Amino acid sequence: MNNLAFFYPDGHENHYEFGHPERPERVEAIKSALEEFGYWQAYPRLEPDKISKDVLWAIHTPEYLSRLEEICERGVHFDADTYTTPASWDLALNSAGGAIAIARAVWLGEAQRGFALTRPPGHHATSQRAMGFCLLNNIALAAENLIQEEGAHRLAIVDLDLHHGNGTQDIFFSRGDVFYLSTHQYPHYPGTGWLNETGTGPGEMKSANFPLPPFSGDREFSTVMDEFILPLLSRYQPEMILVSYGFDPHFDDPLGNLQLTSGGYGNLIKQLVLWADENCQGRISLFLEGGYDLKAAKACSGAIVAALLGDKFPKRYDQSLSLVDHGESSTFTSILEQTKILWELT
Repeated sequence: MNNLAFFYPDGHENHYEFGHPERPERVEAIKSALEEFGYWQAYPRLEPDKISKDVLWAIHTPEYLSRLEEICERGVHFDADTYTTPASWDLALNSAGGAIAIARAVWLGEAQRGFALTRPPGHHATSQRAMGFCLLNNIALAAENLIQEEGAHRLAIVDLDLHHGNGTQDIFFSRGDVFYLSTHQYPHYPGTGWLNETGTGPGEMKSANFPLPPFSGDREFSTVMDEFILPLLSRYQPEMILVSYGFDPHFDDPLGNLQLTSGGYGNLIKQLVLWADENCQGRISLFLEGGYDLKAAKACSGAIVAALLGDKFPKRYDQSLSLVDHGESSTFTSILEQTKILWELT
C-alpha cells in the first residue's frame, strides 16, 4: 500500500479565462510546493476513472449535462462567474474521474490517503446547474461511485472551503448515506449554509453547518473541529471521510475575510486523520475546491499533505506572523451555543 496517492489534472491549463481568479496557476502553485517538500516525487499519481452513466446521472440530471456540454462546446459563460472553454467539458469529466480514482484507491486500501488536485472545482455545482466556478461536483461523484460501485453505506464529506458547498449539500440533502458537514464564512457567497439547513426525509440531521463570522481564525476553527465536527463524526461513524479542501479560509485570500494560517489548516487535517485512523481504517481523501492566493496555496497544501502523512509541518511565511487577535467574538460564541443545542452536543 502506498502512503499517499495524488491526482493531477493533465491539460487543466486549457480551462482558463484571462483575469479570472479560478486560474491554472492555483494547481501549479500546489504542485510546486509539493515538489519543493519532496512529496510530489515520492508518491504515485493516478489516472482518472471513466465515470459510469449511472453514477453521473445520480448526481447531475441528464438535461443539465447535455446543456453543460453544449455550453462548453461554444466556450461561453454558464453564468456571470462561471466560464467555460471548448476544452472544459472533457476537463470537467477528467477532474471528476480523478476524484473517483483517488477515493476508490483509498477505499480499497491501495493508498492510505489521497489528494486530488481537482480542477475545475466542484462543490457549488448542483444537480441542475454550474455556478461559483464549478461545473461538475467532483466530491459528490466520488462519494456516489463508492456507494454504487464499491458498496459504501455511510460516508462523510467535510467541507473546509471559505464558501458553503451548496451544491454538495443540495445533492445529498434528502439522503442518509452521506453526512455533509461544512465550515464557511457567513454571510458570504452563495448565501446558504445556516444552522437550520439540516436535511429532509432520510437525510434529516445529515447536513451540519457551522457558519463562521468574518475574522475567525485558527482558534475558532480548532474549537469547531473539537466541539462540533469530531463529535458528529463519532455519532455518525462514516466508513470514509472525503474533504473538500479550499485554501481560501487563509488570511491572504482575496475573496474572503477568515484568518486561518497554514499551520491552523494542517492541524484541522491532522485531527481528521487521527479520527479516521481510530474509526474508519484511516480512510481519508482531500479534493481541491477554492483558494486564490498562490502563496497561501503553497503554504496550506504543504501543511495538509504533511498532516496526511503524519510529518512535521513545513515552516512557511505565515506561521510566525502575528495576526490581530480578534478573540472569540460574541457572534462566534452565540453560533457555537446555538449549534450545540441544535445537535444536542451540550
